[in-house]
Amino acid sequence: MQTISVKCKLQVPIELRSEIDRTLQGFADACNQIYEVAKREKCWNTTKLHHLVYKPIRETTKLKANHVCQAIRRVIGNAKACRQPHKFRPTSINLDARTFEYFEELQSVGVTLMCGRKQFKLSIGNYQLALLKGQTPTAATLNKTKRGDYYINICVDLPTDPTGKTPKVIGVDLGRRDIATTSNGKSWSGEKIQATRDRYSKVRANVQSKRTRSSRRLLRRLSGREQRFQKWLNHNISKQLVQEAKQTNSGLAFEDLTNIRESLNQKPRSKTERRRTNNWAFYQLRVFVQYKANISGIPVVFAPPAYTSQTCSRCHHIHPEKDKGKSYRYGKLFKCGHCGFECDADVNAALNIAALGISVNNPEVPGITCLLEGQRELFPTGSENWDKAPTSTKRKRSKLG
Repeated sequence: MQTISVKCKLQVPIELRSEIDRTLQGFADACNQIYEVAKREKCWNTTKLHHLVYKPIRETTKLKANHVCQAIRRVIGNAKACRQPHKFRPTSINLDARTFEYFEELQSVGVTLMCGRKQFKLSIGNYQLALLKGQTPTAATLNKTKRGDYYINICVDLPTDPTGKTPKVIGVDLGRRDIATTSNGKSWSGEKIQATRDRYSKVRANVQSKRTRSSRRLLRRLSGREQRFQKWLNHNISKQLVQEAKQTNSGLAFEDLTNIRESLNQKPRSKTERRRTNNWAFYQLRVFVQYKANISGIPVVFAPPAYTSQTCSRCHHIHPEKDKGKSYRYGKLFKCGHCGFECDADVNAALNIAALGISVNNPEVPGITCLLEGQRELFPTGSENWDKAPTSTKRKRSKLG
């Protein structure tokens, strides 16, 4: 099963808006108080923290019992997700089976507020109706936007196809110049999103320097536009990747780019390059691909990124960066100095990722393997020690050619 969130707009009467706002404010106050206690007592266990704060929080905020339990879970979840959580704002509240109910026949939801259970009608389209049909959701999140509208994100479970082993894998190389490039030669240019980011960065810099009331209004109006465009773009790319993998009965292989920003920011970079690197939404694309692939039953594997761009996809010769006189890449062109192979640099990296993905997803099928540097020095090919090398070492060397 794959859990997704269905965003639905609520039709809230005017007389109930203040009640929702009061509940959101109480939930935010509870989260801030719980976080202070957890930080002071150094307690990040849900059960232990519950015994410390449950009764005091209920007395000070007048929240319902389940609201306090959800506030404790949110504080613990945020502490695990980020190193230093910011102050909680009255913009959302978590709901569970005891504080939320969905009525399919009436197309409405029941939400427990501080004043009691209230029912709200949903304003949704056919897409949301299809996802909610026959569902009995037990979790949701009530949100309030900056415009003052109210939405509820309902968690539903969708059945997924079984994921099996496949001898075919499509490698995907992620980057900033080209957002994604597949081993089949398909790519998505990043010029448009880069130009959009640069434009919004200049507008924000000019507006923030004025510090007037009209400039603050403009910043609020611009807020979120860049993120929404990036989200729309990543949704489109992930959808096409999953469709291509499903049509060819293939898996998808990506580089594991965890902590890539930290390693890049350690190098000497300009302020503009640092901003562009920090705005690179590669993880969002990865999340979108993962949940879409789970629904379609497509396996997704992750390969180590080391040397994928420096290795020739034909002869698997590695060109170390320290050999400055033997450059293997010029712009978008990759040229192997060992066998003379030439192709697009991103396609070459995607082919290496695909070969690594085959080895991970289906070990029985020959893919690509690498010897340890110590084995290369101890058992060089053609030396006297080669006959003494273990069989596993010879088998790995034969795969490399």
